[in-house]
Amino acid sequence: MLAPKRACMHVCIRFFSASSISKQTTKARNSVIYSNTLITKHGKNGDIKAAESVFNRMPCKNIISWTAMLTAYAANGLIKKARKVFDEMPERSVASWNAILSGYIRNRVGVDETLKIFLEMPERNAVSYGVMLNGLVQAGRFDKAEKLYNEVPLSLRDPVSSNVLISGYVKMGKLEEAVRVFEGMGERNVVSWSSMLDGYCKEGKISEARELFSKMPERNVITWTCMIHGYLKMGCFEDGFRFFLRLRHEDSVVVSSNTMTILFEACGRLGRYVEACQLHALVLQMGLVLDVFLRNTVITMYCRFGCIDAAANIFHMIDKKDTVSWNSIIAGYVQSGDVDQAFELFKKMPEKDVVSWTTMIKGFSSNGSIEKSIELFEMMPDQGDDVAWTAVISGLENNGEYEKAICWFMTMLRRDVRPNPLTFSSVLSSSASLAILNQGQQLHAHVLKMNVEYDLSIQNSLVSMYSKCGSLGDAYRIFESISDPNVVSFNSMLTGFSQNGYGNEALSLFKEMEEKCLNPNEITFLGVLSACTHVGLVEEGWHHFRSMKCSYNIEPGPDHYACMVDLLGRAGLLNEAIKLINRMPVEPHSGVWGALLAASKTFLRVDIAKVAAQHLSDLEPSNATPYVVLSDLYSIAGEKEDEEQVRIVKKMKGIKKSPGCSWIIVKDKIVLFLSGDQSHVEFADIKGSLRLILDEMKQKEF
Repeated sequence: MLAPKRACMHVCIRFFSASSISKQTTKARNSVIYSNTLITKHGKNGDIKAAESVFNRMPCKNIISWTAMLTAYAANGLIKKARKVFDEMPERSVASWNAILSGYIRNRVGVDETLKIFLEMPERNAVSYGVMLNGLVQAGRFDKAEKLYNEVPLSLRDPVSSNVLISGYVKMGKLEEAVRVFEGMGERNVVSWSSMLDGYCKEGKISEARELFSKMPERNVITWTCMIHGYLKMGCFEDGFRFFLRLRHEDSVVVSSNTMTILFEACGRLGRYVEACQLHALVLQMGLVLDVFLRNTVITMYCRFGCIDAAANIFHMIDKKDTVSWNSIIAGYVQSGDVDQAFELFKKMPEKDVVSWTTMIKGFSSNGSIEKSIELFEMMPDQGDDVAWTAVISGLENNGEYEKAICWFMTMLRRDVRPNPLTFSSVLSSSASLAILNQGQQLHAHVLKMNVEYDLSIQNSLVSMYSKCGSLGDAYRIFESISDPNVVSFNSMLTGFSQNGYGNEALSLFKEMEEKCLNPNEITFLGVLSACTHVGLVEEGWHHFRSMKCSYNIEPGPDHYACMVDLLGRAGLLNEAIKLINRMPVEPHSGVWGALLAASKTFLRVDIAKVAAQHLSDLEPSNATPYVVLSDLYSIAGEKEDEEQVRIVKKMKGIKKSPGCSWIIVKDKIVLFLSGDQSHVEFADIKGSLRLILDEMKQKEF
């Protein structure tokens, strides 16, 4: 036996050894936990090298370490490295399998490859099924998603898997399928309710959304914001604003910057300046953090109101401006017409994207500097963007450069840049303005080739193009093929009938439009009044003119008055036309006086022609029409002195009548011919050919 003293020492040594081992074990365990935390942190921050450094220096790794490194790789797009870590893991947990599964889906590895991993899993939990369903939904494989959903054990199905499927159906606009899944759920959480709420709002079913909202057992800022957004998107500003005020009284819910962003956007879009200022003041009062995204929205909002100085102040207050900040203020200056200031900011931008370039291209086009916009386009580092090409083409079309617009479109096709619907609309409009049917038909062929013939904006442009080219049969055939025509569709066809002299058909179409409960606009009534003019229906014209204000709350503009003056003038009611002009709430433009002048010539009213000609020459000093018409009237009336006086004044002012113009297409090139012009290189041959044609025509007459 050990002596008592030695025995006591032995026990103490054993005690301290055990204690030391325990401390070392605890220290090692804490070290592993700390290292795992660092790996996760570095992975979230995108610092892969730091995460790798910690992982590689760990003397002892556990399953959480391996999973953390795998997740860091996957989250940063390094899916091959993530898979290598997964394959080298000494052991795996459900979390490890879920991590590689999520990585495959996040990095858009083929859904079949992802499904293969899922099927190899020895054990699955609710997260596993939810992740795989999300991958199938993202890939649009709803058939397989439904099949897998039905295989999920009932204990794991709700709410995760059901929420994924509901969210997918909502994004695809399949609301009925989402409702079916939602109603079959045994357990729902706030995400389930929010997804369905979002679905109803996106489909414009705001009443159903409101009813669902009232049944929700729990609400958060997302659900409140969803309802607010739903009302605002439908244009129901008061209801959306009322919901926002209710939200502010909810103690358990804090207003988010996303909520305010939606409200600011709606204020700008719907022209609610007073409420916008109130909300801006409220944000400052609440001390809500104005992140860059929210500030950018406020800049855009003030730009829409035309308050460019307020927008600029907010822009300059942003410390870390992103590309959207620069684009927002540049677009604001362009919208306000200050293209020079917009260009100065554009030149100072640290980084420009395609939106920046396109905004400036549109800006220069809008103020008529089409050459500058083309020069800017050619400076773009990447010219493969369809929006930028469309900006140039639509700019040319808006500035009357129709031939160039068509040429640019052809170049766009040769560069393998796919046109969008707006591109086709612009180039079809150019073709219509030139009244080149053959060119329009070729463009129609491109539309069919690219399978965009059912786009409503393109269909409307085709109707307008064929109408302006005089091919009403084709125009009406396309109009009839439109499954759900809108006001623009009816306007295009109605105007086509009017311009081509089919007044009764235009008026019948207007009645059809009213029967479909489509509210007409200013353009509709221009077509209707023009149709009445062609048919000579004075009383019906008066009826439609008066109904604009009475029935549709549309204030007639100068163009509508011009149509009425034309209608009355053609009917010989010139005194009534003058009375109407005198009652106009705005100053008559040249079209009004031009219509009166034309009627004066028809009915030989020299007295009225003098008044109309004087006003027309005041508005358009270089226009030769008033002088020519007055001269002709004086000649007919036998007033030679007055006729000569008009000719002298016209000559003294250096006013020349614009020559008549016609054009033809020869080998894809537009050839112009001006009246009296003999400068064409083949003028002698053309003149000889015309003489032969005239001789043949004379022989045919006999």
